[in-house]
Amino acid sequence: MSLYIQHNFSIPVLVGISEKTNEEHLKLYAGYVKNTNEILASIQNLSLDPENNSYVLGELSRRFTFEFNGMKNHEYYFHSFEGGHKKPNIESNLHALIVTAWGSFDSWMQSFTLLAKTRGVGWAILYYDKDAKKLLNTWVDEQHLGHLNSCQYIVGIDMWEHAFVHDYQPSGKANYIKDYFENLNWSHPESLFEKVL
Repeated sequence: MSLYIQHNFSIPVLVGISEKTNEEHLKLYAGYVKNTNEILASIQNLSLDPENNSYVLGELSRRFTFEFNGMKNHEYYFHSFEGGHKKPNIESNLHALIVTAWGSFDSWMQSFTLLAKTRGVGWAILYYDKDAKKLLNTWVDEQHLGHLNSCQYIVGIDMWEHAFVHDYQPSGKANYIKDYFENLNWSHPESLFEKVL
């Protein structure tokens, strides 16, 4: 069985988000990779006797979605910081579609920021539905509840407390969201978008 590999991200010094927060956050990511691989190995072994292991297999399969999506969400998140901050390319296809969908880039940013302030733990994610050729802002609970089938992840901000409380305190959520965009290298989401056009 092939294993999922833990990525090593080249994250520069970030605005507002401390190296300590990133260090601890990356440990959580490593746990998602480890747990994903361990669950897959357990499912493979237990599947040798599926009748006697049906309950455990079912529960492991449920848990797998949490661990797998936790792994992938964090890979998008950390990858978006690599290379340092880069403003959106106003001539990109992604920028053009955001403006078409929301009337202006600032209107999208306001809408996405409001979504990211949702109470609870989870992710604010901008998806692209390639079938409808439509961008969608969506809240995903925890790591896995609410992902949109067949849609491409474009931009995602981790809104679990571990991503910001050490640096911002619980009341600093808005500042964390602002700094996330101060750190975002827009060439990464623009590249994700280009791949599905």
